[in-house]
Amino acid sequence: MIVYLVGMPGAGKSTVGRELAGRLGVPFVDLDSEIEAEAGSAVAAIFRDEGEAAFRALEAAALVKASMQDPAVVACGGGVVLEPANRITLRNTGVAVYLDVPLDELRHRVRPATDRPLIRQEGDLERLLASRGPLYREFAAHVVDASGEPGAVAEAIVEELRWSV
Repeated sequence: MIVYLVGMPGAGKSTVGRELAGRLGVPFVDLDSEIEAEAGSAVAAIFRDEGEAAFRALEAAALVKASMQDPAVVACGGGVVLEPANRITLRNTGVAVYLDVPLDELRHRVRPATDRPLIRQEGDLERLLASRGPLYREFAAHVVDASGEPGAVAEAIVEELRWSV
């Protein structure tokens, strides 16, 4: 089984993903890292130099590649659910878990910065959550509160998965 972690930037997808993969005894894949390795460039540089559409194409290709690495835990980029083809890949090849973090906690974890292409100024985080939050909730098979420590979040996911099998 492939477990796809989806959620907002700052939700802990990569950190929780490593914890979860260790608990499940499966490989961990970070889609953003895979994209950077394939492109030879940082995500922020891809956005800056080639644009969001080019990044989304690289993301879709990385997702298809990751979907062939069963079993695994895959930390997806925050916008992976925006593309309908990605939602089909996620749904057909694994189980998506939405790491839900309240906006106040996200504000503590994520600050506008140049290395965050879509969160560069105040209000961007709120805008992204307003547009993506409903998609995450609609799409994910499981919603887990990810405001706690990574180990506790990983354990909550293990419990969710145990009940769904």
